Amino acid sequence: MALFQKKKKTRTCVIGLDGVPYSLILELTGRGIMPSLADLLKTGHLHRMKASLPEISAVSWTDFMTGTDSGRHGIFGFTDLKPGSYALRFPNFLDVKKETLWDVLGKKGKRSIILNQPSTYPARPLNGVLVSGFVALDLAKAVYPLSQKAALDRMGYQIDIDTMKSRQDHDFLWSELERTMDGREGALDYFWKDDWDYFEFVITGTDRLHHFLWNAYADEKHRDHARFLDYYRRVDGIIGRLVLSYRRLTGGEAGLYLLSDHGFCQIDQEVYLNAWLQKEGYLRFAGETSQGLEDIAEGSLAFALDPNRIYFHFKGRFPKGAVEEADRKALKAEIAQKLDRLEFEGRRVIRRVFDADTVYSGPFVASGPDLLVLSEPGFDLKGSVKKREIFGRTDLEGMHTWDDAFFWSERKAGDDLRISQISAVILSNYP
Repeated sequence: MALFQKKKKTRTCVIGLDGVPYSLILELTGRGIMPSLADLLKTGHLHRMKASLPEISAVSWTDFMTGTDSGRHGIFGFTDLKPGSYALRFPNFLDVKKETLWDVLGKKGKRSIILNQPSTYPARPLNGVLVSGFVALDLAKAVYPLSQKAALDRMGYQIDIDTMKSRQDHDFLWSELERTMDGREGALDYFWKDDWDYFEFVITGTDRLHHFLWNAYADEKHRDHARFLDYYRRVDGIIGRLVLSYRRLTGGEAGLYLLSDHGFCQIDQEVYLNAWLQKEGYLRFAGETSQGLEDIAEGSLAFALDPNRIYFHFKGRFPKGAVEEADRKALKAEIAQKLDRLEFEGRRVIRRVFDADTVYSGPFVASGPDLLVLSEPGFDLKGSVKKREIFGRTDLEGMHTWDDAFFWSERKAGDDLRISQISAVILSNYP
């Protein structure tokens, strides 16, 4: 009688490091700050990867989990406008129009555990467990199935740090980073022992640290420089434990992936696009001060939404719209050319202006912006309507970058990678 061996389970593990740039990975592994990751890099391929446009988590993580861009999944930013109005709304996971990679896996009978995935709130049903990451407001709505919430409560799981208080009080920031990481590790240990085919674990404290204390990394004399490096040592320790556990389960690194959703660099100046549009005559507000886009004046031609999306004020699309469809091409060229000449103290500010039609494809392109503005490193683009001056500074220290994200895999995944391509790489493990 022939003997049949049971087929070994195909497993995949994804480790996400929010906002960690390729360049930082190279430096910290090279300096011995992240020895576990340094050892892993020797066994596979570290790719420099492009994030979404705009280069923000809400869009980039959605590109990752759907394998598409905004034109197909429908998420263009953390904020959007209610159709036919100037009122802001906050899109959430229920607004995502495409299925996720774990939805695809679920149809194949595969069970997924997703921990702290940004832009998945409120949690949608899946074959497995989902614990939503930021922007998640209520843990009860961030966990599927809800029966898992009790275990998270017992371990003191916290969705995110208090960003407003942490921004102003860096001692509080450190305590929040430690508290949330304790909860992440507790959840990791708890759910790793469960039955799963796909496991995803995302650390978001890295992004928070970079926004509020990037200078602690850039300046070796900064009072928090050693603490910054120690945080990455802790991240490296978690990666090392995860990799070791995965090797024990599978016998190697096949099916193991690490990635970030965008890069980071230091802020030199914030750049307020709506102030620039006003100065150039494309945007006007009724009254001396504007509280929101509801105050936009008749005849305005364009406005910006955070962080770098420029929308033309079309007739028919917006209540006070003034732009005719026939003027779209000429207006795109004119604004792009003027932005290309923008300087600050002799430095070029804008790296490139993208026509959204060349960035997005799919049925929802018309719901998005007309232009996407990519700045040079150091110039952080903002969509505030309350700023009068084009350039300014706040207490933020770090900004996102577009083409300095990273992706690690055992096998080379190709050249000129975009984050929207990664789900196809993962799904190729499950033919």
